Amino acid sequence: MTDTTKDRVLIFDTTLRDGEQSPGATMTHGEKLEIAQLLDEMGVDIIEAGFPIASEGDFAAVSEIAKRSQNSTICGLARANLKDIDRCWDAVKHAKSPRIHTFIGTSPLHRAIPNLTMDEMADRIHETVTHARNLCDNVQWSPMDATRTEWDYLKRVVGIAIKAGATTINIPDTVGYTAPVESADLIRRLIAEVDGAEDVVFATHCHNDLGMATANALAAVAGGARQIECTINGLGERAGNTALEEVVMALRVRGDIMPYTTGVDPTKIMNISRRVAAVSGFAVQFNKAIVGKNAFAHESGIHQDGMLKNAETFEIMRPEDVGLSATNLVMGKHSGRAALRAKLRDLGIELADNQLQDVFVRFKTLADRKKEVYDEDLVALVQDSGAAGDDHLQLKFLRVICGTEAPQSADLTLSVGGTDQQVTATGDGPVDAVFNAVTKLFPHHASLQLYQVHAVTEGTDAQATVSVRMEEDGKIATGQAADTDTVVASAKAYIMALNRLVIRRAKTGGDAKEVSYKDVV
Repeated sequence: MTDTTKDRVLIFDTTLRDGEQSPGATMTHGEKLEIAQLLDEMGVDIIEAGFPIASEGDFAAVSEIAKRSQNSTICGLARANLKDIDRCWDAVKHAKSPRIHTFIGTSPLHRAIPNLTMDEMADRIHETVTHARNLCDNVQWSPMDATRTEWDYLKRVVGIAIKAGATTINIPDTVGYTAPVESADLIRRLIAEVDGAEDVVFATHCHNDLGMATANALAAVAGGARQIECTINGLGERAGNTALEEVVMALRVRGDIMPYTTGVDPTKIMNISRRVAAVSGFAVQFNKAIVGKNAFAHESGIHQDGMLKNAETFEIMRPEDVGLSATNLVMGKHSGRAALRAKLRDLGIELADNQLQDVFVRFKTLADRKKEVYDEDLVALVQDSGAAGDDHLQLKFLRVICGTEAPQSADLTLSVGGTDQQVTATGDGPVDAVFNAVTKLFPHHASLQLYQVHAVTEGTDAQATVSVRMEEDGKIATGQAADTDTVVASAKAYIMALNRLVIRRAKTGGDAKEVSYKDVV
């Protein structure tokens, strides 16, 4: 590592790979391309776009992202076998800057999975890293579950990977087991004791099972790591991964004790956080650091008084630093298209003309139904894609009859493949009645795994955002919709999820995960 790179920390985003492995977080092809573009624009150094061998859908997404990327290195994941590595290279080779990331589990527990001896695994590491390097000049290697691997063996295999041509050595805390002092010491010792370590970049990949992912990642940087693997909103398996927004802002705010820089534009954080939450169906908790709804909210009288006198009294960052509007100016039914565009730009949201027109039409409709339209309402409008013209199912009419005694009933008109169909159904509550009505018109075996409602703003006229997650034959799809009527929002979200399942039914490979992710970092 040269002197000019010692204080530069590379940001490696794996939202589209490790983040998408979260049960229920599967994204469509178009959504993956959109998130990749946002990551590319915000200055992420490396985008791990997927696991190409997993499915035809994953391969297609990684390949298309590689072709479209303008700034970021595009990386694909491959297990330690030649077929995986060849498939990965085929997907990323068209990128301006491609990378192959190959891995194998090195801890005693993980060595037992392929039933390899230490020597056999060492031979495989040499063979597969050499093969990857013969295809691509930029090769990353990971010893999965490194933090539970015997020190002597970890040191040995890291040395083998470096000699075989790896340019980045990633040290994963795959199960979130380590602590900050261990994280720093492990990186420090590897750099000091492994031959050739000075010629490669060491990376850290932390999971949040004990709530220490961000702390462990920053400690690793202090120990000499110069690449952090992370995801937007900390999305990931189990308790999630290191959150990109947390490490980027921690390095920015505490540069006095962590004098390292990144290439990420922090003003784009809020926009991509909201978009990832919307497409994944994983809402951001209100008190989430940096991007939570309450991150810059102050209700205590003492806090409010201090904020009015000097914002720095209780805020170590400005809302504008992460792309959040500093004020909550109200838009109304008399506001025009130019004002809407300006307001969305203040919120960190840029829309193409056709997208703006769609949002503007729905904004006017909402403004006629609500007294005040707040920033959060506008964000919900952007996230709520509505019914696309080519969707198999489209909501045409809905009327729900409620009473003090069950059952409730729903009169529903649904366009199914272009043909309007009407039905009346009952249920244990209005939402249950609506879902039963949809199922009558479009029979399916999908199970409802998640139904979540939250109000976008306060008041009885607040928009409700509804998230739905469904599973059918191992395929998972999510839907999200917003409306001032919670039942209508529920119907839209449910129908959106079903439309996504219809798309996946039609695919032979699709986005279904054909490779077990149990073997993944």
